[in-house]
Amino acid sequence: MSSPTEPLSRTVTIVNELGLHARSAAKLAGIAQKARRGVWIEKNGDRIDATSIIDILTLAAMQGSILKIVIEDPVDTPTLNDIAHLVEEGFGE
Repeated sequence: MSSPTEPLSRTVTIVNELGLHARSAAKLAGIAQKARRGVWIEKNGDRIDATSIIDILTLAAMQGSILKIVIEDPVDTPTLNDIAHLVEEGFGE
């Protein structure tokens, strides 16, 4: 009998001056929507659905905010890496 797979995660810091605003939230959600299973973002104990632009905006993540990106299925590791890269590169701004 196999044990349940632990969620995989990465911690990232918002580096762009404008923080996580509508345009960057849309880019992030677009990547998250490609995942097979759940993708979540955690900040200060709050956990939101990374596929929802509105949920992402409720995080009010300014420059310097630390976010934890969590995936439920290891098959979505490329999605996790793509989101982390997007954030680390300042959303291409």
